[in-house]
Amino acid sequence: MLLADLKVKIFADGADMAGIRELNRNPLIKGFTTNPTLMAKAGISDYEGFCRGLVAEIPDKPVSFEVFADDLVEMERQARLIGSWGANVYVKLPITTTGGEFIGPLVSKLAGEGFRLNITALTTLEQVEAVTPCLEGTPGSYVSIFAGRIADTGLDPVPILSAALDVMSVNPGLELIWASPRELLNVFQADAIGCHVITATHDILKKLPLIGKDLTQYSLETVKMFYTDGQAAGFRL
Repeated sequence: MLLADLKVKIFADGADMAGIRELNRNPLIKGFTTNPTLMAKAGISDYEGFCRGLVAEIPDKPVSFEVFADDLVEMERQARLIGSWGANVYVKLPITTTGGEFIGPLVSKLAGEGFRLNITALTTLEQVEAVTPCLEGTPGSYVSIFAGRIADTGLDPVPILSAALDVMSVNPGLELIWASPRELLNVFQADAIGCHVITATHDILKKLPLIGKDLTQYSLETVKMFYTDGQAAGFRL
């Protein structure tokens, strides 16, 4: 399959503004997401300034910014502020607090008021079943399952995401995100099951030109790499 044939939308996940600008020029990239961890790693100290700057750069594609509070009252305050930054902004809310408290009541409240949400950090079908009714009435929201983290535990995430699509189908305003992919193959897996969106870090997206590459040629390039690196290192036997 060629990239042009994909139905799944590819969102770039990161906090490097230069990389975001570059990816925004790629017609394959349909939206952007970030989170507090990525922003901290990028050395960002002005959370609101960075987010508002990104919206100014990209006002015409979905962008998701996450709250970083840990109680429902402060989460709501931050969510309302973030949601005011642009019509294309989706507010990311973790599925629970750090204490495991389900945030369903807050999701219901914000969705009912017309906020676009991105419910994140899900790993189980039970979480999808719990949050889907809370998103009733949303003008458009995402449910983000961390498929890569599921795979890290030795489980196949595909059956979970496939079942999630069935659960979410009762609400036409919802789209499923395949989050935290580990390789480009995941893009095609997500597409095959009808997943709406897949997020990918900038490092993974740099591999997009490899799709469709001749494997024999790739093998030869690998052999040349080993030889060149061995010569450059000055190895002797």
